[in-house]
Amino acid sequence: MRARAMSYHRHDQPLTSEDLSKCQVVLEEFCFANNVPSPSDEAERVAAIIIELYQQGVHELHQLRPLVDGARGKLDSETSPQEAED
Repeated sequence: MRARAMSYHRHDQPLTSEDLSKCQVVLEEFCFANNVPSPSDEAERVAAIIIELYQQGVHELHQLRPLVDGARGKLDSETSPQEAED
C-alpha cells in the first residue's frame, strides 16, 4: 500500500506577522468607517471574514476592503439603492 502525498494549499498555511499586519489595517479601517467598536462580536466576525479572504488569495488592501463589505451584504457607499436595483 502506497502512502498518499499530502498536498497543502495556501489556505492551510499559517499567516505570517506581515499577513496579520495587513489584515489588521483592513479591520481597523473597517471598524473606524462603520463605527464598530473593537473589541466586539462584530469586529471578530469581520476579522474572520478578512482572514478567510486573505487565505483565499486576496492580499491587496484595496481589494480586501470592498470584499469585506460585500461579504457582509453591504452596498458600496457610492452606489445608491436605486442604482443597485438596476
